[in-house]
Amino acid sequence: MTTSYTSSHDVDVATTAARAGADVVRALYGRRLARVDKGAGDFATTADIESEKAILDVIRAARPDDAVLGEEGGQRGAADAARQWLVDPLCGTLNYAVGTMLVAVNVALREGPAAVADPFGGEVFFTDGETAWVRQDGADDAPLTPTPATRLVDVNLDPPFPSAPGFRAVDLLAHPGFTGHFRPRVVSTTLALAWVAAGRRAAYVTDGGDLSGSVHFGAGIALCRAAGCVVTGIDGAPVGETTQGLVAAADAETHALLMSGIRGV
Repeated sequence: MTTSYTSSHDVDVATTAARAGADVVRALYGRRLARVDKGAGDFATTADIESEKAILDVIRAARPDDAVLGEEGGQRGAADAARQWLVDPLCGTLNYAVGTMLVAVNVALREGPAAVADPFGGEVFFTDGETAWVRQDGADDAPLTPTPATRLVDVNLDPPFPSAPGFRAVDLLAHPGFTGHFRPRVVSTTLALAWVAAGRRAAYVTDGGDLSGSVHFGAGIALCRAAGCVVTGIDGAPVGETTQGLVAAADAETHALLMSGIRGV
């Protein structure tokens, strides 16, 4: 039976869709899954595809007139639609394919509510666009509170390096200003952004192009902004069409320290 969400708030649609995708990812974990080659070493699995179908079912039931940009299915509806959902059904496919549980399911209404589900941690990080929370079965929703206390900084080291030669995230790890203040962690999923918003990481850094409309990063950026993190490009400018890459930090001091290192690389 299909449940109708047409009277629900967008944040409920986002969290329900992310949970639906996470259920699929968890159910298919550990199986021998077919792969779809995307080129340059990238691929999707059956789990990516089936998760996206489950997410789309929720969005279509709730918001049939909205456009959707999916990692696997591409654009559905007008690309310039007033309302567009960004869907990454399995962020961390490489991890998942080799049995590592560091993955996430990302669902975001562009410039609106968003959710990041951790299929194996049982958590859903979400925002209504104003505040950010984490939900876990059997517990009350808890507000996300960023803090730099851990000194742990996740750095995306995945090639290619689109900001090179001006900047490569990998070079930041060797900068004395970085090693004097932080300890590096490496994760290839936007679960890291949810951890920054939740105070489990001090910051996250990646190079790249404009990531504000990315299916990979849209939900994580929304979470960090709503939680009160400092979110900019690697040039220090607000994330948007002219920025490059991403620096999401728990507070202004952490952001300033990272920007100093980035400019010194």
